[in-house]
Amino acid sequence: MTTIALSRIHFPVTTLGPGRRLGIWLQGCSIRCPGCISADTWATGRGVVELSQLMARLEPRLGAADGVTISGGEPFDQPEALRALLTALRARTAADILVYSGHPYETISHLIDGMPGLIDALISDPYIADGPQTLALRGSDNQRLHCLTPLGAARFGALANAPVVDRALDVMFDDDGSVWLAGIPRRGDWERLQRQLLARGVVLATSMDASEKRGGGEA
Repeated sequence: MTTIALSRIHFPVTTLGPGRRLGIWLQGCSIRCPGCISADTWATGRGVVELSQLMARLEPRLGAADGVTISGGEPFDQPEALRALLTALRARTAADILVYSGHPYETISHLIDGMPGLIDALISDPYIADGPQTLALRGSDNQRLHCLTPLGAARFGALANAPVVDRALDVMFDDDGSVWLAGIPRRGDWERLQRQLLARGVVLATSMDASEKRGGGEA
């Protein structure tokens, strides 16, 4: 029985790769880049599901997805589960698969070699909060886009050095009333949104705020 630590899934996501994508956020991150907007995905020991159950949830969305984006959290913190997930996805869809990792490519290349043909494109390297932010699909310009298959080159090759055109965000609503924003915001977007909402009497608390109060994302 294969299990995987999952934060959330959402469809469609339009801000983390071309087309209407199925977004899968894994749970748990050992890197914990300062300024990360997904600090709620850092903690370990939560969200564990059987892979078969996850695939049953993904199945109805796969047929309509132009691509799949896997982020986190840090996907390569659970490499065996990631490989099992990628294998199951590849068997069920011809859509491209993009994976985000905060590790340098050189650090995880041996893991990628053990997943031949399963990842079409990879964005690697840690997020740097005060670094330049001009490239498409990346939070900071030090991050690299690697095309690992012919499909990856066809879908992402033109984006390797492409400037960012739009910093739009996808809005997601959970049943408990939580609101999630998927995408890569510009510097200061959260602060501007907080000020605008506060002027209307609404206080915005982010998962990053909660994580810092708990001491780095563990709960």
